[in-house]
Amino acid sequence: MRDDKFLEKRLDAMWEMLFPEVPRKNEVIIRFKGKWKNKFGHIKRIKDKSEIVINGLFKDEIVPEYIIDLTIAHELIHYMHGFNSPLPRQYKNPHKGGIVTKELKKRGFSHLIKKENLFVKKEWKDIYLFLSGKKNEKKIKKFSLFDFIRLK
Repeated sequence: MRDDKFLEKRLDAMWEMLFPEVPRKNEVIIRFKGKWKNKFGHIKRIKDKSEIVINGLFKDEIVPEYIIDLTIAHELIHYMHGFNSPLPRQYKNPHKGGIVTKELKKRGFSHLIKKENLFVKKEWKDIYLFLSGKKNEKKIKKFSLFDFIRLK
């Protein structure tokens, strides 16, 4: 089972390696919260801090790490664009014109976007039902590293 420390380490590593030019102008908190079917994460401003929230169902290791990484990167792009951060706002709308997807691709996330789309289309519904207690475990496909290699 993953915890908030896991998220903090992922955020710090990703920020340092993939977003080094983005200044951390305030304290950024990241944590698991909620159990949503149609939302993987969000960022919001709480006084002088920014809070990134990742779907609490993602604590379970049945959810692939790349889903968490892509969600963190997505929220970091919102931060970078000035949404719920002290940075200057670069756009009027956080998703208009596919700005987040374009930035993810520019930063090398194209392959993970494709994998995420397959995951959402083929796996997420059953995983959500199982993790939210609405479906029997026997109907859930167990994942292995080889399953994800085949998705490339």
